[in-house]
Amino acid sequence: MGIRYLKRHAALEGVVGVEDAEALLQWLRAQPRPAVHLGRCAHVHAAALQVLLALRPRVLAAPPDPWLAAALAGEAR
Repeated sequence: MGIRYLKRHAALEGVVGVEDAEALLQWLRAQPRPAVHLGRCAHVHAAALQVLLALRPRVLAAPPDPWLAAALAGEAR
């Protein structure tokens, strides 16, 4: 599925691949208040995860994967 860019947030759904990372980076940088919804996200490629960790957008819904949710909350070890 990838990413749907909506007016107020980016919805990451299904598998977010490496090909989505650059567009996500550009979209997040262009937003005055970047936000993402990961409630339907099954997998995020490391490149896209690095974008999320570097820019720290507001997370409207955490992903179902506990490790990924913890990593985005700054709790993963």
